[in-house]
Amino acid sequence: MRFVASIVAVSPIRKEPNHRSEMTSQLLLGEYAEVLDAQKEFVQIKCLYDGYIGWCQRVQLAFTNEVVTTNQFVVNEFAKVHINQLPCRVSFATPVFWQPLVFNHFEINYANIATLEATNTKFLPQNITQYASVFLNTPYLWGGRTLFGIDCSGFAQQVYKLFNKQLPRDAYQQAEQGAALGFLEEAVCGDLAFFDNEAGFITHVGIMLNNHQIIHASGRVRIDTIDSAGIISSDTGLRTHRLRVVKRY
Repeated sequence: MRFVASIVAVSPIRKEPNHRSEMTSQLLLGEYAEVLDAQKEFVQIKCLYDGYIGWCQRVQLAFTNEVVTTNQFVVNEFAKVHINQLPCRVSFATPVFWQPLVFNHFEINYANIATLEATNTKFLPQNITQYASVFLNTPYLWGGRTLFGIDCSGFAQQVYKLFNKQLPRDAYQQAEQGAALGFLEEAVCGDLAFFDNEAGFITHVGIMLNNHQIIHASGRVRIDTIDSAGIISSDTGLRTHRLRVVKRY
């Protein structure tokens, strides 16, 4: 079985193997994926973290027969690693490896980077709020998973990752997990709230800060009020999302 790892800060994962195709997710520096197919310019991959399938540009990947795992992640907003001794800025929550990652023509060095160990991070309100708040005002980007741009499910996934809690990539997939709460009033910091459209399809997710506030990616990562009917924009006072269910993981 062949694998690849991203050798750029953010490698777009596209629906089809061309640059004009929709970006559906991203592979961060040092994240691994299984190779499903390979063309001249693009490689079809299956992300090892969440099983997401798509196409990445070949020149942004390094092929390898081995996978190195880590539970360490960048804790700075933007940290500097070195690829072949040249600097590269990476986003908060990018994987970090204590030894350099060495591929055929690339060496990624992570020296002197502040990190957190996800397996030791307590899933407590103050920690959840602290790490989620790092993303505040990050612009919404369909398929995004970084401080450069992020979508609603990518935001939930990235924050949960810092606590060694693995979520699928898309909101509707995330909604299939967890235990549903009976009432919004039962919600606590860290619960996930899901929202649907007129057809009943889950289209949005956010992280509860308490039983009346939610942090989520909608236009930008923001904090809004939530009630039993849904989200009320702090900017306009208008209702923006219809609540379907709140779940605990």
